[in-house]
Amino acid sequence: MLPFKKILYPTDFSEASYEALKAANELALHFSADLCLVHVVSPVVQASPDFAPSVLPLQEMGASAEKSLREVAKQRVSKELPVREIVVLGEAADEIIRMSEEQKVDLIVIATHGQTGWRHFVFGSVAEKVVRLAPCPVLTIRAPHKES
Repeated sequence: MLPFKKILYPTDFSEASYEALKAANELALHFSADLCLVHVVSPVVQASPDFAPSVLPLQEMGASAEKSLREVAKQRVSKELPVREIVVLGEAADEIIRMSEEQKVDLIVIATHGQTGWRHFVFGSVAEKVVRLAPCPVLTIRAPHKES
């Protein structure tokens, strides 16, 4: 298991996910590991004015995600690290697991968003599913608490 040679960091571009990136970056530096940044674009269905469902243009969503992922790598990842940016289409947890297998990673570092109650029931937990099904160890980083 140790040392980690390749670390996968999935992001949804939230502040909570950037907390996980800090840990992934630090671990990658410590182990001289490659860092693989992944964002999953999920098809989003929206209602049009005539109430007919339509799918947002996936090509545009993918291009926007690629640009955002490059920016995250540029601004938030150590320049000393080899970084790979990957944008995939699908269901987040399934694609994170698939990418961990495809990229042969040794560790996944993922944020938890701390949703409870109905939000957890309705939206589920990507991190929870990744922890249960990943072929490698998973380090979860809890979202920081907001002070009231």
